[in-house]
Amino acid sequence: MTGQILNLYHIEPLSLVNGPGKRSVVWVQGCTLNCPGCFNPQTHPALASKDWPVDRLVKLILERKNEIEGITISGGEPLQQIKPLIELVRKVKDQSGLSILVFSGFTWDEIQRIPGVHLLLKQLYVLIAGRYLASKRLASGLIGSSNKTIHFLTERYKMADLILVPGAEVLLNPNGEIVLSGIDPLRW
Repeated sequence: MTGQILNLYHIEPLSLVNGPGKRSVVWVQGCTLNCPGCFNPQTHPALASKDWPVDRLVKLILERKNEIEGITISGGEPLQQIKPLIELVRKVKDQSGLSILVFSGFTWDEIQRIPGVHLLLKQLYVLIAGRYLASKRLASGLIGSSNKTIHFLTERYKMADLILVPGAEVLLNPNGEIVLSGIDPLRW
């Protein structure tokens, strides 16, 4: 499995609100779940994507491996790009030992039915699963709504680690772009 392309919305090299510790964040582009009230509706249309070779993304992440604890992958819906996602997380983990956290709108049961998903899950440290439900909004401990489930796939993290993550941040990128991020993102 080489030469995969991942459709991306945005890459944030350094964040403090998308998982435990300092993390690089990858937001994929494209989601057919369209949860009402989603924090990132701009990531839903697949046509708005930026195609990135996985190897290029791995290189970018590894350039920061001494500054970050791990990577977080969100979206859009990462599991709708399962093959390039598997390649990305496998290469990052093999070449760095960075922790990997993935947000998915699919439920744990739906995830179990995705062909090849076991290849992904064995690379992850934490998977947060379930559609965002605005009526059950929580916005705490990396959980957007109370129906979501957290799956600790290694012993590296516990719930206490997620609870300590700040709710929001404002980032100013070198190109002047302002990014509002976090489980309880600020709104304009």
